[in-house]
Amino acid sequence: MTDKFAFQTFDPGFTEATAPAQCIPIYVLTADNVLFEDDPFEAISLRAKNWIKASNFGAATGAVLLVPDDEGFLSCVVLGVGPTDTADQDPLIVGALPQALPAGDYRIAYGENITRDRARDALAWAMGSYKFDRYKKMGSAEPKLCVDQDVTNLDEVRALARATAFGRDLVSTPANDMGPQDIADAAQALASAHDVPCKITIGEDLLAENFPMIHAVGRASEQAPRLVDFSWGATSNPKVTLVGKGVAFDSGGLDIKSAAGMLLMKKDMGGAANVLALASAIMATDLPVRLRVIIPCVENAISGSAFRPGDVLTSRSGRTVEIGNTDAEGRLILADALTLACEDEPDLIVDMATLTGASRVALGTDIPSMFSNNDAFAADLQATALAEADPLWQLPLWQPYMKSLDSKIADINHISPGGYGGAITAALFLSTFVSNETKWAHIDLMAYNLTTRPGKPAGGETQGMRALYACLKNLYAQDQ
Repeated sequence: MTDKFAFQTFDPGFTEATAPAQCIPIYVLTADNVLFEDDPFEAISLRAKNWIKASNFGAATGAVLLVPDDEGFLSCVVLGVGPTDTADQDPLIVGALPQALPAGDYRIAYGENITRDRARDALAWAMGSYKFDRYKKMGSAEPKLCVDQDVTNLDEVRALARATAFGRDLVSTPANDMGPQDIADAAQALASAHDVPCKITIGEDLLAENFPMIHAVGRASEQAPRLVDFSWGATSNPKVTLVGKGVAFDSGGLDIKSAAGMLLMKKDMGGAANVLALASAIMATDLPVRLRVIIPCVENAISGSAFRPGDVLTSRSGRTVEIGNTDAEGRLILADALTLACEDEPDLIVDMATLTGASRVALGTDIPSMFSNNDAFAADLQATALAEADPLWQLPLWQPYMKSLDSKIADINHISPGGYGGAITAALFLSTFVSNETKWAHIDLMAYNLTTRPGKPAGGETQGMRALYACLKNLYAQDQ
C-alpha cells in the first residue's frame, strides 16, 4: 500500500558527496554584484567572470547561466536573484535550478558577504526537484545538491520536502485513482508508517455513528463516503487536531458545475492532502503534540440518491441545515468533522479546505485565506507564514454577515443568497460548529499551481503546510 505515497519514497535531490569541493559550484548573484565591482566571490575565475559579462547576464530573477571551462565542460553555474534588496527577492529562488541543470553534483558557493538561509535553499532545491511522473515512465538522471556541509537540520528539511511531495502527489492524482477510498488508504498508510491505528468509518456506518451530513454528501457516488480518524503522540502533550476536506471529485452535485468548472476538481481534496502532508512532517520530526487527524472522504456525484437543493439535513451537532446549493458540499462534511473534533476539547483545531472561489477572487491563487476565532494565534500564524515564504492572509469572521445564513425552515442555511463575501460566510458557517472555548483556524486554499515558479512546479501544491508546521514548532517545541 505505502509504495504509492511519496512521504516515504520521494528523493529530495540531495547528494551524499564527501568532497563538496569536487561538486560544480553555483554562484547566486544579485543585479548589483554581477558587476563584480565589490566582488564577494573571489573564487570565480577571471575566465568565468568574462563569460558572465560577455553573455550580458543581468542576474534577472531566476535566470540561469551555464559557464564552460577551457575544454567545454561545465565549470560553474550562475543563478540570478534579481534585486539586491533581499526583501524583494524570491526566498525559494534556488528551486528554479533542478529543472534547469544537467545531471551532476552541485553545491551552492556561499560567499563571505552573502547571507542566505542555507536550510531554505536546500528545501527550495528539493521542492524544485519534484516531478509528478506517476503516469510517465521515462526516467532520466537528475542534478543533485551537496548540502551536508551547509545544513545542520537536514533531517527536518528532508521531512518537509517529503511531506510537500506527498501532498502534491495526492492532489495531482486524478480522481479515477484518488477516490474516497484512495484518500483513506493514504491516511491509513501514513498512520501505519508511524505505528498508530487508523479508524475508517464507511457508508451506512456513518449514519450509525452520527455523521449524517458526510453520508448525505457522499452517498450518490459508487465509492461509499468514509471518515478517517487517527491520533499520534503522547497523550500528555498539547492536543492539536487537523481536519481536512476530502472531496475526491466535485461535479457540483445536482447544481452541476460547467465543464470548465469541473476540469480541476480532482484537487477538491486539497485540504485533506495538506492535512496529511502536515501530519507527515509533524510525525517525522516528532513534534511534541498529541496529533489527531480527521478527514471526511466523499465524492460529490450525481445519481438518484444525491442530496438536493432545498433539502434539510440534520448535522452531528443536532442542528438542522437547509441546502442552498449542492455545489457547496465541502462545508457540510467539515461541519460534522469539526463537531467531532471539538468533542475531546483539543487545544487547537485547524481545518484546511479548497472551499470557495471567493477566496481566490479576493487573494488570488497563491495566497490562501485564513480565518480564526483567536486573533493572537492568527497574527502569529500569519507572521510565521510570511517568514517561511508560505503565505497566508487573515480575513475577518465578520459577524454582521451571519444574518445572510438565516433559514426560514431550518436552524441555518449553509450558503448566503448573494454573491458577496463568500469566503467569509463559508467560514462563518463553519464557526457555528466550533465551540467558543476551542482555539480554531480555518484555511481556504487553492492547493494548485496554475503555472511553474521556483520551487513550485505547476500542479498540486501544499499551501500553508510549512507555515503551520513552523507555527506549531514555535508554540510547542520551544523547550525541547
